[in-house]
Amino acid sequence: MNYNTGQTTEITCIFGTGNNPNNPNNPNHATMKLYTLFDLNEHIRRVLALNYQQPVWITAEIAQSGQSRGHFYLDLVQKVEGEQLLAQAQAVLWANDYRRLRQNLGADLDQVLREGLEVKMQVRVDFHERYGLKLVVADLDPAFTFGQLELERRKTIQTLRELRLLERNRSLPLPPVLQRIAVITSEGAAGFQDFREHLEKNAFGYHFQCRLFASSVQGKNAETELTGALRSVSDLHGEFDCAVIVRGGGARLDLAAFDGLELCKTVAQMPLPVFTGIGHDVDESVLDLTAFAALKTPTAVADFLLQHNLFFENEIFRCARQIRIEGDNRLKISQLELDRIETNARWGGRERLGIAGQKIDVIAENLPLLAQQSLPRQRRLLEQAETICAALNPESILRRGYSMTLHRGKIVTASSDVAAGDVLETRVSGGAIVSKVEKKISFPVGKGLRCGMNFLYKNLIFKFLYKKFMPHLKYYPLCFELIGTGYFFA
Repeated sequence: MNYNTGQTTEITCIFGTGNNPNNPNNPNHATMKLYTLFDLNEHIRRVLALNYQQPVWITAEIAQSGQSRGHFYLDLVQKVEGEQLLAQAQAVLWANDYRRLRQNLGADLDQVLREGLEVKMQVRVDFHERYGLKLVVADLDPAFTFGQLELERRKTIQTLRELRLLERNRSLPLPPVLQRIAVITSEGAAGFQDFREHLEKNAFGYHFQCRLFASSVQGKNAETELTGALRSVSDLHGEFDCAVIVRGGGARLDLAAFDGLELCKTVAQMPLPVFTGIGHDVDESVLDLTAFAALKTPTAVADFLLQHNLFFENEIFRCARQIRIEGDNRLKISQLELDRIETNARWGGRERLGIAGQKIDVIAENLPLLAQQSLPRQRRLLEQAETICAALNPESILRRGYSMTLHRGKIVTASSDVAAGDVLETRVSGGAIVSKVEKKISFPVGKGLRCGMNFLYKNLIFKFLYKKFMPHLKYYPLCFELIGTGYFFA
């Protein structure tokens, strides 16, 4: 089959049935005919040259790429799931063809000729008896490679969206001040130098602590190294305010390292806000979509950090001004309140003094009249008190037939206080009688209770009179003594 014309071409095989020495129908079966390796390879070359007279388009992945004297040597592979090789071939892009394609495709040609990329190329099938099969590159289609990368990019974005990781890092709270920064980039990258110099020479005098976590930012190992550096930062997240991924710029296909699923998942799950400045003005990587904020260049990231801290400083100044203004307002209000209180106190005091003076004048005017009205009433109260005291005088009580009995100097208040044969002294009006106990007679309980209630009642009356008329009584010591001697005991 001719793959250029679609027509079938008959080729006489040098190993036909009639010439097969192993064929028992062959009359020369006994005589074995051998062919040299050159004859075999020459036949293969003629077969391939006859069937592949024109270049053909193929798709393959560049497994390895090398350059020598302007020529590019490529190892092409085709893989199935599980990274298992299905096919493999060597290809070459001669220097003359490279210069021609470079004029037509520009910088896209260099971006496509990288390891790990799937390419679409036009090749001529060349077989040499000595060097074997080789595919000579005649043309390339960079749009195919970019399209494949875009498909992978969209697939990564969809996976992150399904895992709810696309907005996760962006939802983290941003510290009010960003000073302790973990920088992930290549140690000798110009972008890192620009970033650090921009922070160190800022016009605001802010101080930053930057710690480098070295990693390649392009090439086939970039994704693995970036992921490892991010995990190292995550383990030390308490020492940093944020993480920054920067690079000094590059070709469009360099962004493929920042579209890897594992790298983007690691960024999304970082406990710190992650900022990117990978130096590309047009295209946006998946890492940019996953990070907290995506800036175009390393210096743009530095400007963002400076502006963020400047905003915090301005907010502090604004709060200080607000506190000062609020304090001044409160002082003014308090001063006005003090002035009002002082005025009210001054005029209120005068008014109260005037009212008090008027009351004193009224009292002074009415005092003689009140004294005249009060004296007769007080005089009557005194006379009543004197009458009551006279009635309660012990001598008067004794004259009314009451007596007081003592035993050994103590007043006898109950029959139980004495015994038969005791000598008693009974005081009466005008003298005393000495007697001897021959017999005790006990009264019923009811009579004793009535006597006790009578005593209590009289004592309460006396205490009331004592308190009310004490300042006016002439005999109150003697009356008070009657309470303890039992003269009111009926």
